[in-house]
Amino acid sequence: MSTELNLYNVIVRPIITEVSTRDAATLNQFAFEVNIKANKIQIKEAVEVIFNVDVLKVATMIMPMKRGVRGRKFYQRQPAWKKAIVTVAAGQTIPLFNL
Repeated sequence: MSTELNLYNVIVRPIITEVSTRDAATLNQFAFEVNIKANKIQIKEAVEVIFNVDVLKVATMIMPMKRGVRGRKFYQRQPAWKKAIVTVAAGQTIPLFNL
């Protein structure tokens, strides 16, 4: 089984919220949900190729799973996922975030 990810399997979806929209406008930082097995180098390469921008920095974080409670039982409402904050060069933007 290969651990190599396809370029288009690295990025799962963009995260478009009020905070991410503000960061995109002021700091040139864009947020994505990425594959949990992807590393910073793969994320940088995927964003550069797919969106044709120059990536300066990538910060990643694992968002914890959400748990629920029914009586004395715990269950998993949402699995853990990986979030990436990508900083692009000044003057460049990703049109997907310009709504």
